[in-house]
Amino acid sequence: MQTTQTVAACALDELKSATCKVVSIAGKTILVVYDDGRVFALDNRCPHMGFPLHRGTVRDGILTCHWHHAKFDLSSGCTLDPFADDTPSFAVEVRDGMVYVDPRPREPDRRIHWTRKLQEGLQQDLPLVLAKSVIGLVELGAVEDILTLTAEFGLTNRAAGWSTGLTILTAMATLLPTLAPEDRRLALYHGLVHVARSTANQAPHFDLGPLATGETTATRYLEWFRQFIDSRSAEAAERTLRTAIHMNLPQDTIATMLFAACTDHLYLDEGHTLDFANKAFELLDHIGWQHADAVLPALLPHLVSADRAEERESWRHPVDTPALLSAAYAELEAWITEGTRHPQAWSGHEALAEHILDEEPAAMLEAMGRLIRDGVPLRELASTVAYAGAKRLVHFHVSNEFSDWNTVHHTFTYANAVDQAIRRASSPLVARGILDGAMSVYLERFLNVPKQPAPRPSGRPRTAADLLATFDGYGHVEEAAAIVADLLATKHHDQVVTALGHALLREDAGFHQFQIYEAGVRQYERFAHSRLGDDVLIGVTRFLAAHSPTVRATGQTFRTAERLHRGEALHAEP
Repeated sequence: MQTTQTVAACALDELKSATCKVVSIAGKTILVVYDDGRVFALDNRCPHMGFPLHRGTVRDGILTCHWHHAKFDLSSGCTLDPFADDTPSFAVEVRDGMVYVDPRPREPDRRIHWTRKLQEGLQQDLPLVLAKSVIGLVELGAVEDILTLTAEFGLTNRAAGWSTGLTILTAMATLLPTLAPEDRRLALYHGLVHVARSTANQAPHFDLGPLATGETTATRYLEWFRQFIDSRSAEAAERTLRTAIHMNLPQDTIATMLFAACTDHLYLDEGHTLDFANKAFELLDHIGWQHADAVLPALLPHLVSADRAEERESWRHPVDTPALLSAAYAELEAWITEGTRHPQAWSGHEALAEHILDEEPAAMLEAMGRLIRDGVPLRELASTVAYAGAKRLVHFHVSNEFSDWNTVHHTFTYANAVDQAIRRASSPLVARGILDGAMSVYLERFLNVPKQPAPRPSGRPRTAADLLATFDGYGHVEEAAAIVADLLATKHHDQVVTALGHALLREDAGFHQFQIYEAGVRQYERFAHSRLGDDVLIGVTRFLAAHSPTVRATGQTFRTAERLHRGEALHAEP
């Protein structure tokens, strides 16, 4: 007796004669196959690129698609070639000479399916599979699952520690509410692609356990950790950090340990080390502190191996900036203590930024020390240094070496990292980064010679489409900046932020483009709807325009996955 779930597909003799037959059942195009005395039913679309599987070849229980030669097990629909993904299979019954098909796929739990595919995509570095997984899981409301599973994979399978891919993933997760809704899945996809790429061919990491100790003094762990990072003792630092986490020391104490180690030396790895530390804590904000023991130790390979700016000639000659900073550090805690006695509201960001940009370093440090003693909050000084870094981008002249875009980018993103660290776990140790960042801004003064004038509003009507069009050709830096100036003058700030996000995501963007967009949005939000916020967005625009366009293959892959998910045909029948 026919069940209510199955639908008559074709006569068995007809199928035997034809070997395969395409039928439409419950809105699905299903391929029914007769092979070696058995009947099978699969979705007729190849899950890789949508080619009709009935045009493939069946032999020995395997269906081979002729487009990219992906092979599928007839019984289950599982692929023997992971790049292709599995094709849905359907239960069949043969009764009274007729073939009946149940139109419900055999794997009805799509969350389980897409989670498995996400893991396979990360393991095999398969962009199209990752794109499909993101689309499927976001549709099911499983964004946190995407972040947690990807983070666990990226941390466990990379002995080299925290990766640029994890930074991109975290930055995009943080900025999802800022992006246009139609760009949010693509943003997560970029993060996944970069995590998979960063992990490919890497050795796995094996954890060291915490100490079996009764020592619970927070200051002791801070001292130990800083000492071991200073001496580049990775294993000792790892056990110290894991023990502090295992002891359930407060989160701000753990943050101070890591941030202090980042600022014990000057401008570590051009600011990347502190930015990575910030992103690790932001990732925990997304997936939960219970993952701290997996996330935070990944920072240690960078901390112990980082380049230290005090070892660079450019920081030593012609001005011995480490000596100046060392003298300021010796006074910093006393300055902060004095300032806390009479805190003040303060709005001198622009004047101080100009001082940082143009003043000699000794006078600059003296001015900043005076402001700290006068009670100006550290977070205000940190955001001012970040603003000064953004101004270097605004005035960067394109006659400079192209690689020097990264020089000014590093200082701006470092200053943003200091700002975020101060807001998470403020202390005199972390506050040293404010002075480091200001010194790095000073050292890059030559990159504003000649000084590119800031764009002035022209009064012309502009749209986001006008801005995006400038990213379609090389070298339209000033044109893009001018359009942004016009949009900001007409109060289209949110439109600029989302348009820049779209411009970033449609490119095959590198790490620095993601990093500067995230830092730019953070600092724009700090100075929103002011001339300072406008300057930040103009600086970010100029950097992104200088690095566009690319081939845009990442977006093409994602659009292919979207079309497949919607059931669209990607080919034309002859």
